[in-house]
Amino acid sequence: MVSDLDIYRAANLLIKRHGDNAELEAARHIDRLLDHGDRDGQFVWFRIKRAISVLQAPADGPPH
Repeated sequence: MVSDLDIYRAANLLIKRHGDNAELEAARHIDRLLDHGDRDGQFVWFRIKRAISVLQAPADGPPH
């Protein structure tokens, strides 16, 4: 199991390398792993994609 810390580290690296396209790049990895039948790898990249979404979310959230 990959730790949350490692997931967020990977997400930050993708954001630094790909900027606004980081989430798209993570989705590409997910698709490649789907083609190879690697469900565990897909799950890790799904977590990275979700972390990218969280990290890139606007600071102004909806009112609570």
